[in-house]
Amino acid sequence: MNNIKKFIYDTFYLIAGCLITAFSVNFILKPNGLITSGITGLSIVLEKYLQINYSYVYYIITFIILIAAFLLMGKKEIMKIIFLSVLYPTVLLLMQGIEFKFVENDLLLASIYFSIFYGIGVGMILRKGFSFGGTDTIARILNKRFFPSINVSYLMLILDGIVLITAAFAFGRNIALYSIISQLIVTRVCDYIMFGFGTKLYKLEIISSKYEEISNYIMYELGRGVTLFKIKGCYTNEEKIQIESICSPNQAVLIQKLIKKIEPGAFVKVLPVINVWGKGRRFIDISTDD
Repeated sequence: MNNIKKFIYDTFYLIAGCLITAFSVNFILKPNGLITSGITGLSIVLEKYLQINYSYVYYIITFIILIAAFLLMGKKEIMKIIFLSVLYPTVLLLMQGIEFKFVENDLLLASIYFSIFYGIGVGMILRKGFSFGGTDTIARILNKRFFPSINVSYLMLILDGIVLITAAFAFGRNIALYSIISQLIVTRVCDYIMFGFGTKLYKLEIISSKYEEISNYIMYELGRGVTLFKIKGCYTNEEKIQIESICSPNQAVLIQKLIKKIEPGAFVKVLPVINVWGKGRRFIDISTDD
């Protein structure tokens, strides 16, 4: 009974996330001629040149991504994204029949409103561990099959950058600039929805027999540093390896998912970090910190 209730709750939660995201695209982004990154932005750019409704373009692109994920990454990977890959473009298409403009004639205000709603919707989806099957999936395919030395986050940045550069040619550099501003706000809002208004860095201490696989994932998939310690359990008197890493909240969730899949019995300690001095993303260079 509890599983049924959870399934119903999760379904409505995901639908709500898709509705909010589609609302921001259909009633704020599109009416104001703005653009965003990812598959949504690419679909809008292609709509201009192909004269095909961007919702249908979104369907086609996500279908191609699903096929590629299935062929190159296996059945399990495709099951993680197939639900949203069908639901979201369907909601996008259905909402286009409604004539409504949330804000118009003010691109900056439209960008801010879009970013807030879009960030809330995407954050809700990601919080449940689902994926839109967009540039994140493409980046993981490229990393696994073609560019194993480049971590996924950098590949995503490159892909989103290509979309925004294309948008600059299609709609002008001012629109592309608004897109960059929106992307920054969306990222921040997503973080707030997924992890609240607290710390933006976590320290993970992991004791697992799969420490090599976990360490490689953190280093090469997420691009984070890892330190290994030899420890000894007082009760069992056994020597083990402990992993230590500093990462962002969304990366902590990805690590949690990996550990849940390969070794659910692992011991994981998550500690909030106020600040980090050093070289790395979201770290502060001590030489410039006054």
